[in-house]
Amino acid sequence: MSSANHGSGLQLRSLVKSSGVLELSLERVETPAPGEDEVVVQVMASPINPSDLGLLLGPADVGTARVSQNANGPMVTFDIPERLMRMVAARADESMPVGNEGAGLVVAAGPSPEAQALLGKTVACLGGAMYGQYRTLPVASCLALPDGTTPAEGASCFVNPLTALGFTETMRREGFSALIHTAAASNLGQMLQKICLKDGIGLVNIVRSDEQEAILRGIGATHVVNSTSPTFMDDLTAAIVETGAYLAFDAIGGGKLAGQILTCMEIAANKTAKVYSRYGSSQMKQVYVYGGLDTGPTELNRAFGMMWGLGGWLLTPFLMKVGPVETQKLRDRVVAELKTTFASHYTRELSLAEVLDPPVIAAYNRKATGEKFLINPSLR
Repeated sequence: MSSANHGSGLQLRSLVKSSGVLELSLERVETPAPGEDEVVVQVMASPINPSDLGLLLGPADVGTARVSQNANGPMVTFDIPERLMRMVAARADESMPVGNEGAGLVVAAGPSPEAQALLGKTVACLGGAMYGQYRTLPVASCLALPDGTTPAEGASCFVNPLTALGFTETMRREGFSALIHTAAASNLGQMLQKICLKDGIGLVNIVRSDEQEAILRGIGATHVVNSTSPTFMDDLTAAIVETGAYLAFDAIGGGKLAGQILTCMEIAANKTAKVYSRYGSSQMKQVYVYGGLDTGPTELNRAFGMMWGLGGWLLTPFLMKVGPVETQKLRDRVVAELKTTFASHYTRELSLAEVLDPPVIAAYNRKATGEKFLINPSLR
């Protein structure tokens, strides 16, 4: 058994101050010794996902970055626009660790057989605070990776793969047969397209550029529509008619897109309706917002009858709803297809200090299609 306390390690922290600034810094934190069913992971890879940026940068104006130093390295301070402070008031003056997921080497383990079985193994982890050099975690938060898998290959095992699988599982549970996905050329969107091809699910991809369309066509996508095209509404309606996609997952959130999707769904449903109804079609139409690439208001022009829904979708509540047995099935599929369906590709690998470099911050905060950044806390 190994239960040694691995001392301390650097950890990236995000602090919103009630004075109206956000501060990023590296802090040295103690690494707790593992308990009965816990392990200590030396973190070697952790992706910067859009879901991480909400905690890392929040509503800060990255153009106001000011660099200073503390005993552990660089610090960066940003102004938060006064009108946006209400969004982060609940976390004011509380220094918070960042990073939802990652991968690394198990360097210490508690005495349980399950913990000991992971000692010396490369594991993927979902447990928060992953932008740090060490992390003590329950065995249940770790996923043993196949031999020969690097931490970088396993770092994105959870958020994007399980979200994409969650979309198709939600589709089945709610009685739909096909999907619409926005911001569809993203890393997650490409995974979803591969899943749908493999599982025979109709998928309509919504993108914003010819380059994004080319990415999806290159991996076999059949239905790709461009929201900037003058024929977008007609193109989307035609794709819905062909696929029967009346369930959408929207990464944009703000603006008119969710309402446009519902409208096109209604037009598509009425093309095959046999009976007129003044309340609109009897086809249920559902859009789930799961991201906030546009932080403005969601605008709806009620042109889609009465059989519709607009709601939020989050991974953790979904996994709690389906339960541990179904969640494990999804995790097993991710491991089995880690280097194919669920492969992630990274633009750049960063040390913890480089994460605090203002030009680098501007780059990963753009959330640009085709750009994904990986933090390696073990880099110096």
